Amino acid sequence: MNKIKKTYVLKLYVAGNTANSVMALRTLKNILEQEFKGVYTLKVIDVLKNPQLAEEDKILATPTLSKILPPPVRKIIGDLSDRERVLIGLDLLYEELTEDEQFQTE
Repeated sequence: MNKIKKTYVLKLYVAGNTANSVMALRTLKNILEQEFKGVYTLKVIDVLKNPQLAEEDKILATPTLSKILPPPVRKIIGDLSDRERVLIGLDLLYEELTEDEQFQTE
């Protein structure tokens, strides 16, 4: 039986082309391609070019990653270099572990 996968909607807020912004984007893309290939959309928002978007979403620091869907909304601030922290912070690792456990018990 094919299981329908969730689609993750993510926004990464950066401030220009700084070292932290580049590292966060590179790290995030690596995580997403390894763990969530084909089941995510990512929008990168430069708060220097679009400050109103950062203000609307109450972004106070960059880089900030925000998981919009599936609910609840989760945010993590920093260069995203710790893969496990990113997955746990966005409630992605928990769901991944829960799905693995369901397959083992069936």
